[in-house]
Amino acid sequence: MCGIVGIVGKSNVNQALYDALTVLQHRGQDAAGIVTSDGERLFLRKDNGLVRDVFQQRHMQRLVGNIGIAHVRYPTAGSSTSAEAQPFYVNSPYGITLAHNGNLTNVEQLTKELYEADLRHVNTNSDSEVLLNVFAHELAQRGKLQPTEEDIFAAVSKVHERCRGGYAAVAMVTGYGIVGFRDPYAIRPIVFGQRQTDDGVEYMIASESVALDVLGFTLIRDLAPGEAVYITEQGELYTRQCARDPRYAPCIFEHVYLARPDSMMDGVSVYKARLRMGERLAEKILRERPDHDIDVIIPIPDTSRCAALELANRLGVRFREGFVKNRYIGRTFIMPGQAARKKSVRQKLNAIDLEFRGKNVMLVDDSIVRGTTCKQIIQMAREAGAKKVYFCSAAPAVRYPNVYGIDMPSAHELIAHGRSTEEVSELIGSDWLVYQDLSDLIEAVGGGKIKIEHFDCAVFDGQYVTGDVDEAYLNRIEESRNDLNKSRVALISDETIGLYNTQA
Repeated sequence: MCGIVGIVGKSNVNQALYDALTVLQHRGQDAAGIVTSDGERLFLRKDNGLVRDVFQQRHMQRLVGNIGIAHVRYPTAGSSTSAEAQPFYVNSPYGITLAHNGNLTNVEQLTKELYEADLRHVNTNSDSEVLLNVFAHELAQRGKLQPTEEDIFAAVSKVHERCRGGYAAVAMVTGYGIVGFRDPYAIRPIVFGQRQTDDGVEYMIASESVALDVLGFTLIRDLAPGEAVYITEQGELYTRQCARDPRYAPCIFEHVYLARPDSMMDGVSVYKARLRMGERLAEKILRERPDHDIDVIIPIPDTSRCAALELANRLGVRFREGFVKNRYIGRTFIMPGQAARKKSVRQKLNAIDLEFRGKNVMLVDDSIVRGTTCKQIIQMAREAGAKKVYFCSAAPAVRYPNVYGIDMPSAHELIAHGRSTEEVSELIGSDWLVYQDLSDLIEAVGGGKIKIEHFDCAVFDGQYVTGDVDEAYLNRIEESRNDLNKSRVALISDETIGLYNTQA
């Protein structure tokens, strides 16, 4: 899970890109980067850290140009070196930079092909650099001094033929324009929009529609599976379907946790989807525990609040805010490393004893992944005086690894893997536990005006939509992640970023 942005403007876009990244900060807190172009040169700044820490005034002043792309990263394979901060850059052809959200499942094969057949060198362990080099090679094969939209779309078509997995990307071709594209299953999200200025129309591509909203852009639509959008420096917009057999199967976990509630994804309001999750949970509790003794429903801030509120309404139980969140602590799910996640929980949340003392409390969270966080929160509720603590997950049990860009690569890290609901409840210390049914989750997310028949639900049902993920692959990525975790202490100097780095 990362956040990507691309803007073609009529004046300097550095501030707009910065503002967009702050809106998308929830998608990645490990690193941030911006690259702009004045039509001839590239100006790049990227480093580890939050957006506000990576970009100082001196950096922003050097990011000149009316076209640029940007990225916030959260590492999906355990790496957090600044050398893998994005955007990435290759000088041939034209000078291309790319920012990517997702994960390629055939990255080993592609890396070998790039070296042996395409004669290209990959300098990091990032599959984003691989994706960039595949796109650059295919564009170079067109052999044009000045690429047209036909050349851009032909290169994206070749990317879809060669690359497997979930990916949404923005790439800037120096002197020509920005291209955004989405994998043939539309697993990872990407939208584009426009705004009218005194100087003309400006265009923006982003991971979530909320980034467009905040900057005053009007959402045009999501990119369809396999589709690409190309915007020239002059502001000409082209779109093209570039995949042979596209199929809608967006990641359902975006609606559960990853996206902001004020975003629209594939025509579905994330906020309304989460309200419907609460409705379905209430129906299940009334069906299975009609004589429940819940006194109060308390959300675990922030993602579960929508579902918890509707759950309380449907059950006729009081809704209360029982935890105060420290806004200066990042999202624990996307912190690299279990130790960092575990340490931050009590720094992040503090219980209001008044809402717990002497009550039977139902805690609501968006999901249970590793189980460490909710176990500590349940203990906090008991220490605050709760008589009983029930736990409710707005998502089904997470039993399988994610391979499309979410940090769930190891089955043994997932508390529900190979365990029953009762066993998980005992491990986390709740009096009883209720999970959302997968069919209810699909109905909740797909129940909007635009009907989506298929979702990527692999973390819940083990069905990987790209069809190329088997047990051998899952074992390889688990071993790879363990090796990368061991080497996290190796720090790479920011000087490796390249000639155009604007770091002072």
